[in-house]
Amino acid sequence: MFKFPEAQAHCDIPCKIYDPCVAQIAALSIVRLMDLIAEVGDLNTPQLARLISQKESHAAQVKHDVTTIWGDYFKQPQIERFPQIHKVSHGIMQAASKCKQGSVRDDGVELLSQLNQFAELFWHSRDIPTESVIAPYPPALEVVHPVLARA
Repeated sequence: MFKFPEAQAHCDIPCKIYDPCVAQIAALSIVRLMDLIAEVGDLNTPQLARLISQKESHAAQVKHDVTTIWGDYFKQPQIERFPQIHKVSHGIMQAASKCKQGSVRDDGVELLSQLNQFAELFWHSRDIPTESVIAPYPPALEVVHPVLARA
């Protein structure tokens, strides 16, 4: 139609908007939901079913977000610099599945830990320094994020 000889694209979505923070927030939510599940006394309450459903939804979100960044952002130059990205990403997939299968808080904490490793690799692949901070809401766990510039 336009008679372009060739079209090229680097990413499926506009470049430079990838960010693992959504997956990290989902992992924090998983841990919080696991905490709430542990507090439910009546196992026949509709609240329990909703908490479990939300936990599983957040675990699926983690898998989606990480596979998108892993598959679309990490290209050969980044993989050469950070060859461990495949092992880290695969570990996240397994940890997220474990969180879907059960409600053991330590599994959620481990998922977040692996996501923090992923976030650190991601930001360092863009030559952006990172820092670890404690999330300001329950479950108040450590997250790795880029050092943000002040306005």
